[in-house]
Amino acid sequence: MSATVQITFDAADPQALATFWREVLGYVFPHPPGTDLPEDADVLAAWQEFLERAGVPEEQRNSSCALEDPEGAGPRIFFQQVPEPKTAKNRLHLDVRTAVGLHGEERMAALEAECARLVALGATRRQRFDPEPPLSIGFIVMADPEGNEFCLD
Repeated sequence: MSATVQITFDAADPQALATFWREVLGYVFPHPPGTDLPEDADVLAAWQEFLERAGVPEEQRNSSCALEDPEGAGPRIFFQQVPEPKTAKNRLHLDVRTAVGLHGEERMAALEAECARLVALGATRRQRFDPEPPLSIGFIVMADPEGNEFCLD
């Protein structure tokens, strides 16, 4: 029997970080348990109402947040609040694959366009690595709003 994987981020502000990654990946916020929301509903507002009805104190309502792949193919992503800030380089990172099948200048142009979109959302560009055949086809190292490194690939 195989296992599934959930990717967990430690975060200062789980909801804000989840909102960033939702835009990066095209994921969605899951609905609160037992709710049937219209397609255009504000899911985060529904979560706030759910947590209030459940008696969760307001200061604890941003202690975690999750995202799911709307097609059910990718892993669930969970964001949990921690008190300490990020202090060192990640030992694990995500490769956001936005230029699959592209090569050379076409690939790097696609990566640059996605980089610009993500910087507008709050990401930081760290470093560009141009193609070096045969081992590398090029990528861009970035960081999310809380400093977690990831690559545009």
